[in-house]
Amino acid sequence: MTSAPAAPTARRNGAGPRRRTELAAFLRSRRERITPEDVGMPPGPRRRTPGLRREEVAQLAGVGVTWYTWLEQGRPINASTQVLDAVARTLRLDGAEREHLYRLADIPDAAVEEHAETLPEDVQAILDALVPMPAAVANARSDILAWNAAYAAIFPHVVRARPCERNTLWMVFTLPPCCNPVANLEEAAPDHVAVFRHRYSRHLGEPGWKDLVRRLQAASPMFARLWASHDVALPGPTVKLFRHRAVGEIRTRTTSMDITASPNARLVVYTPTDEESRDRIGRLLADPGIAEPDHRH
Repeated sequence: MTSAPAAPTARRNGAGPRRRTELAAFLRSRRERITPEDVGMPPGPRRRTPGLRREEVAQLAGVGVTWYTWLEQGRPINASTQVLDAVARTLRLDGAEREHLYRLADIPDAAVEEHAETLPEDVQAILDALVPMPAAVANARSDILAWNAAYAAIFPHVVRARPCERNTLWMVFTLPPCCNPVANLEEAAPDHVAVFRHRYSRHLGEPGWKDLVRRLQAASPMFARLWASHDVALPGPTVKLFRHRAVGEIRTRTTSMDITASPNARLVVYTPTDEESRDRIGRLLADPGIAEPDHRH
């Protein structure tokens, strides 16, 4: 691997001094936890500091000693994805540490794809205990990862979809009116897209995110138009109005809670806002047959 340029240059959108200071401290802490023996190097003479030396990290990563020294000193230098990958491998960073490194180096395009698909084993039990309130676990991209029976009753097309299409945005913008559970689509769609763009900004360049946007733009003129507007909104509790062919309209308020054991995963609970909606969800649960879609697309 060729080493990065030695001369320090500021990134066009470079991280500020605080970010660089945090990056320097992080790299030192990871370097100090690895011994020469861990990477197959002889221990050598007595060391004044724990772990590897800077020049040893540079040698193992295939980068210039001066460049790595400046990186660990928090100087404003260019850091490519390929070189940071080599440093991450040398320092034996796990997924969370690697993503942290990229963000501190101000390279969000290289952020590690989220791994929220691995959920704690008790999450499903929590979802089931929330019945009759519909609830599901979604990642930041709005892929649905787990759900309970009440959620499945309202959104049968989502839970039956192929994994690549088991996504609430895909449901909202691609299901035809006969099967789309969103009763007020014209009113709700702009907020869906604006909140998604807020989350998208943290995952610029990630293949899964780019592919979803590309597919949605191709499949839905409405999504393409709203995406082009560049509107952004923060996520928060919202009232959502759904329509089910068998029982009518269901009004809920959504509440989201992060699942700390699974980065990027959140538990979304749909609380009925009136007794009529609560009764309609109860009818769907009591008679699973009427919750089944009457045709497929």
